[in-house]
Amino acid sequence: MGDENEKGGGRKKVPVEGKRNILITSALPYVNNVPHLGNIIGCVLSADVFARYCRLRGYNVLYICGTDEYGTATETKAMEENCSPQQICDKYHKIHKEVYDWFDISFDEFGRTSIPQHTEVCQAIFKKLMENNWLSENRMQQLYCETCQRFLADRLVEGTCPTLDCNYDSARGDQCEKCGKLLNPTELKDPRCKVCQSTPQIRDTDHLFLELPLLKDKLEEYINNMSIAGCWSQNAIQATYAWLKEGLRSRCITRDLKWGVPVPHEKYKDKVFYVWFDAPIGYVSITACYTPEWEKWWKNPENVDLYQFMGKDNVPFHTVMFPSTLIGTGENWTLMKSISVTEYLNYEAGKFSKSKGVGVFGNDVKDTKIPAEVWRYYLLTNRPEVSDSLFTWVDLQAKLNTELLNNLGNFINRVLSFIAKAPGLGYGSSIPDAPGAESHYLTKALAEKVGAYLEQYIEAMEKVKLKQGLKIGMSISSEGNGYLQESQFWKLYKEDRASCSIVMRTSVGLVYLLSCLLEPFMPSFSLEVLKQLNLPPETRLSLCDENGDLERARKPWELLPAGHKMGTPEPLFNELVELLEPPHSASVGERVTFPGFEGKPDRVLNPKKKIWETLQSDLHTDAQLFAFYKDVPFTTSAGVCKVQSISNGVIS
Repeated sequence: MGDENEKGGGRKKVPVEGKRNILITSALPYVNNVPHLGNIIGCVLSADVFARYCRLRGYNVLYICGTDEYGTATETKAMEENCSPQQICDKYHKIHKEVYDWFDISFDEFGRTSIPQHTEVCQAIFKKLMENNWLSENRMQQLYCETCQRFLADRLVEGTCPTLDCNYDSARGDQCEKCGKLLNPTELKDPRCKVCQSTPQIRDTDHLFLELPLLKDKLEEYINNMSIAGCWSQNAIQATYAWLKEGLRSRCITRDLKWGVPVPHEKYKDKVFYVWFDAPIGYVSITACYTPEWEKWWKNPENVDLYQFMGKDNVPFHTVMFPSTLIGTGENWTLMKSISVTEYLNYEAGKFSKSKGVGVFGNDVKDTKIPAEVWRYYLLTNRPEVSDSLFTWVDLQAKLNTELLNNLGNFINRVLSFIAKAPGLGYGSSIPDAPGAESHYLTKALAEKVGAYLEQYIEAMEKVKLKQGLKIGMSISSEGNGYLQESQFWKLYKEDRASCSIVMRTSVGLVYLLSCLLEPFMPSFSLEVLKQLNLPPETRLSLCDENGDLERARKPWELLPAGHKMGTPEPLFNELVELLEPPHSASVGERVTFPGFEGKPDRVLNPKKKIWETLQSDLHTDAQLFAFYKDVPFTTSAGVCKVQSISNGVIS
């Protein structure tokens, strides 16, 4: 698939002279909780799609991620679960890895920050900053909890956001989740200790600071140049310049915690690095775990392009803080070229919240029995690229049934099933020859459209416009369906076999092309299509410029050889339907009743009365998965009926 080196236990990838070398990171998910769908689309899934696309293009790609394990949130979670921070990290790192494996995320290395390599790289960068005089010592006021007998790190403090017109009463000590403003704990109004809820007192304590104002000129030069050259997403540009406009301030890089990277300085040996400082360095240290030649990726800006993926609340840490840290070392670091930022994915009528049981979380997804490729497709079509987007069960059901099943699945199954029919009805699973395809009117028109779509697809994906790339791929499937209908191939088979052969060979080439273009979005779908085509995965089109695959794709009738024997066609997608489930103790055959509605059922349903059509629009499930007619539940003697997973759905 274009990778120069083997993944896993084989030879590790390093940049290759003369090739395009792409280093991809997704924001390190914090290890104190289970990732929800918004977390997944916001970083790891989006980065995975781009990594897979780059591999298809024949680029030399390294995709790095891992769990962010240090800091206050881990200590807090350990207190809640009455265990050590390391045990919390081990538990949730495993959960994260299992979730991402299920979603087919193709990391080259999924590591963690609570490892010796991370400490080593962090401390080396710190020492360089110290040598270059970019750090200062300052006495600062910090909240101290008399009850807990400790200084409170930012995430151990909650209070009211001081920002005008915000006043969110559960703002954290480091950032307000509502307005996004970065904060210091002492700025909060009505602060309270998150552990014991008592009001903390302000005390003096000494800390180390990164002098961002002194790095301002170098940082702004980098941002001004790279935001254009790297086609930064608009939301990243806006967030970054808003930060610069507000004015850079010295930022504290140390914290009074035990769980973190120790500060290698005699005066501050009892402190650790603040998580904003050490977490982005995790990209580097996880790469160092992957290969001892990590500097060939991270200190090689002439030959490596760095692409970073994250949610919008992470932008300042990646466009201001992390670049400033690396610039301050004076070394030749590979700084971020392109940043792709998502807004929030909301759930039904509100935000995802594990504590409130709102939303769909990674470890729940398998229980829905909905395949990974369907989840990937839905999240990517709903990717919040320029504004917040909304997850709803009704929309998931509609997109699966109309777009995947009726458009993509229908096109592929019609083509393969027809070719698989016995001679006299089809082609006996053998791809027919198609002389004269270039001059066939319908086929020529289709090829021109496919060629145009292919150019648009490459342009969108190169600019990391993933949602647009997926839409273009699905448009090619729609064109295929239109081509089949307009050609009326079922008639051509009897009346003009040569033209039918052109249509079928072109269509099966289009199926092959779709398996390639949609692989970054739905890899398991792509593998299944190749299996039904009787093709090994390594034969997939690479879309490399050098080997002419892009030019070949403009002539879909030439993509697969005449006479090639296909595999067995099978439906690629199943309609998303859930059955209403009565309580287990309900009697078999018992009628469902609706309290408040009386009357006996008709012995035979009269279709002329259109009773079902009249009632159906008022049948639905609620947020707790119970089934209702208007506001009256489907009721049995044993209780109320419900469904397994589709909340706020339509009953049909």
